[in-house]
Amino acid sequence: MQITLLSILGLALLGTLHAQHSIPVQADFQQDKLTGRWYSIAMASNSNWFKEKRHLMKMCTTSISTTADGNLEVTSTYPKGDQCVTRNSLYTKTEQPGRFSYTSPRWGSKHNIHVVETNYDEYALVATQISKSTGSSTMVLLYSRTKELSPERLEMFTQFSREQGLTDDEILILPQTGRATSCCQPEPQQHHKLVTTLPHLTLSTTAAFAPCLHNALLYPCLN
Repeated sequence: MQITLLSILGLALLGTLHAQHSIPVQADFQQDKLTGRWYSIAMASNSNWFKEKRHLMKMCTTSISTTADGNLEVTSTYPKGDQCVTRNSLYTKTEQPGRFSYTSPRWGSKHNIHVVETNYDEYALVATQISKSTGSSTMVLLYSRTKELSPERLEMFTQFSREQGLTDDEILILPQTGRATSCCQPEPQQHHKLVTTLPHLTLSTTAAFAPCLHNALLYPCLN
């Protein structure tokens, strides 16, 4: 019985390691070209959180910059009530260019992030494996430099998500709304001082902010 149990645990570990390395990473990854602003176009996930919140999700934006030590600082903004919440996350580089790690300070979940494919000036396909004490999940995000992508890019995202074991009801093309766009892109001159600051969360007020729904772009920041 003991030998059998050890064998099962060994196979499970091998399966986990295989899954981590089965997701491809952009060849000749050039990190500096990934920086700047992106729109979330689509998202897929098999997490319970996604299934519960997908009907509220909208397109929004995120900003990526490189730190002095070569990591990625990801700044994302999403609407919450009549305010906008800004979330800063630090993606730590690994030995493999194009692959990063992140640990949620709130939930303790481990994120294994792969930049699967990108041409830097149009789209970026990113896959994340998330592990926490209650289980694991897979998330795929499609980013765009503009608010729209070609049907071919959307099909690429859908097909890749299916290859990761995600079903069609776990795949979502994020809708655009004027209110979500204005909420997540305030004019610089209208930005007022911060009114509340919490660890890893910053609540800010802006005269141009309009009430808008939660969006999917920030899902990695909420785990």
